[in-house]
Amino acid sequence: MAITESILSIVLAEAEKRDATRVKTVKIEVGELTNIVGDCVKFYFELMSKDTLASGAEVEIAEVPLQAKCPLCGKVKRVENLDFICECGTGMKIIAGKELAISAIEIE
Repeated sequence: MAITESILSIVLAEAEKRDATRVKTVKIEVGELTNIVGDCVKFYFELMSKDTLASGAEVEIAEVPLQAKCPLCGKVKRVENLDFICECGTGMKIIAGKELAISAIEIE
């Protein structure tokens, strides 16, 4: 709930900066490792945004898959079952899947 509250706060601040009359769409990128449930964000956003510029805004969630890169051979792979070992035997570093970002806000 606190995450959604922060998202709404950022959205409203940006909308007010641009003298918007309404927020139409909010696009959010959520990494697989964040354990954030997109449906919960949408549900709380709808509740919290009532009587604001964002009331009725569509919230689009794009899930970012967990990816890692080998520091030795440079191979990038989609991590499944928390397997962070490269085919060359080296431990891999996470390069995607931890993010939480507002990627776009569509306003009128």
